[in-house]
Amino acid sequence: MTKRDYSKWSKQQLVSEIQKLNHRKRFGLVWEDKNEDAFDALNVSFPLLALDKKRKVGSSHASPNLLIEGDNLFSLAVLNFSHREKVDLIYIDPPYNRGLNDFKYNDNYVNPDDSFRHSKWLSFMHRRLVLAKSLLKPTGAIYISIDNNEMAHLKLLCDEVFGERNFIGVLIWRKKEGGGQTDQYFVTEHEYVIGYAKSPDYKWQDEVIPDDGSSFNMSDENGKFKAVKLAKWGNTSRRIDRPTMYFQIKAPDGSRNFPIAPDGGDGRWRVARKRMDGLISNDLIYWKQIGTSWIPYEKAYFKDGDVKVVKERSILFDVATTADGTKELTQIFGKKDVFENPKPVRLMEFLLARASHKDAVILDFFAGSGTTGHGVLSQNQIDGGNRRFILCTNNEDSIAETITYSRIKSVIEGYIDTKGDPVPGLGGTLQYLKVTDTPSAATDANKQKLSKSAAQLLCVKENCFEEVLTENSLSIFKGEDKSLAVLLDSEEIDFLKSHLISNKEEKFVIYVFSLSGDVFGEDFEEFGDRVSIQPIPESLLNSYNQVMRRMRRK
Repeated sequence: MTKRDYSKWSKQQLVSEIQKLNHRKRFGLVWEDKNEDAFDALNVSFPLLALDKKRKVGSSHASPNLLIEGDNLFSLAVLNFSHREKVDLIYIDPPYNRGLNDFKYNDNYVNPDDSFRHSKWLSFMHRRLVLAKSLLKPTGAIYISIDNNEMAHLKLLCDEVFGERNFIGVLIWRKKEGGGQTDQYFVTEHEYVIGYAKSPDYKWQDEVIPDDGSSFNMSDENGKFKAVKLAKWGNTSRRIDRPTMYFQIKAPDGSRNFPIAPDGGDGRWRVARKRMDGLISNDLIYWKQIGTSWIPYEKAYFKDGDVKVVKERSILFDVATTADGTKELTQIFGKKDVFENPKPVRLMEFLLARASHKDAVILDFFAGSGTTGHGVLSQNQIDGGNRRFILCTNNEDSIAETITYSRIKSVIEGYIDTKGDPVPGLGGTLQYLKVTDTPSAATDANKQKLSKSAAQLLCVKENCFEEVLTENSLSIFKGEDKSLAVLLDSEEIDFLKSHLISNKEEKFVIYVFSLSGDVFGEDFEEFGDRVSIQPIPESLLNSYNQVMRRMRRK
């Protein structure tokens, strides 16, 4: 890094630099923040969405899946208005920054000799991850595919963005079989999938299967049982971890019995004193004697209909390979080399089944070949789920139109494989949107232009896509459980009210253009809870300002 010549700085510049240095972190990941053209563009323009009606797939009544074409920083900025804290699971497969023409920064590939190679990647990822975090529900999580080039940096970056305590773990995915003879030292067969939760409220979905009772290998007059050690083992098993759960109980010979940690020191029980007293009084403790020592176990009895939890292992040895992903694309497109190293659908199915629930909203803002969307549709068919996806990708080399969109359309509607056999469609819906923009300078003229151009973004936010009325000053859209009205001129209030009266059962969200903040609430009082009113462009501008603040590093 080039040394700075402070001798030419003004007093004000020096004071500012000292203040910045005083606030600089003393431990953690530090990098040289590099300017990004996409971020600079957000300082002068407000991103919006435009619907490509010709590429709609399926019915407009159903809650649609979304494909957003545009720079993913713009897409994330838009989604921070429409989907803040609405996403259950994010999966991304970002550029690995191998220096092999796989990572562009400001329209230039970053090569291995670039002294700011890692700083550019970290700047790029940091802005996107802070915006992604705000999209997650408190119960949500993000999983990121990565390899050795940036794994160490990504772990530290995610510790900073999501919090070290929200680290879920790292899955090691065996991505290929054989090959690799050109590797310098040994054949690298794996990549990583690193996971972080939004908060401790996130739940991993373990596989649950019927219990056949084979593990209940002991019995007494009350039936078959298995003995579960009462002393805590593994993490947080020491007395200092939970001091209140270190206490004595009486062994069969009358001696005092205390929990012992795996390292031989003072331990702690798995259960608190009140529950322990219940186990003792109900004869639910099995004692095992080893020499002069007694070890207490809880009796866990078998019941018909019991299930057991199958914990997944961190090494995914046989969950498909990149070769499987390539074959899947070949079958859909009828030709090879459609996309380099695509992830296989089976990997997505695994993550979706374990990392989300059946009604989850899934986001992938490095959508590439569209495997995440394909996986959502496939997993829904497997388990009867109702998951929905949002895919974001740029259109470099027409990837959004010719690969991502074409694949999802084919998977929804069905296609003919390379053998000439028909493959039935998985069903579903899709809306195709493109990122647009309008000047962000806070003039009245720009605010009016923003409000007039925001209808499709508001449709995404409210999940209302069926056009009922589209006029210059009033637009109405219908969704599954409500309708949306965009009111740009108070002269249309009476017409809108007549529409509300004639559609008595519908709930409405009304966005009213107002520079003063007046949303004409008194005009809609008669409709009570059927109607909620929001001002524009105020709500849009507030979201935009929050987005910009989040992306600026402290």
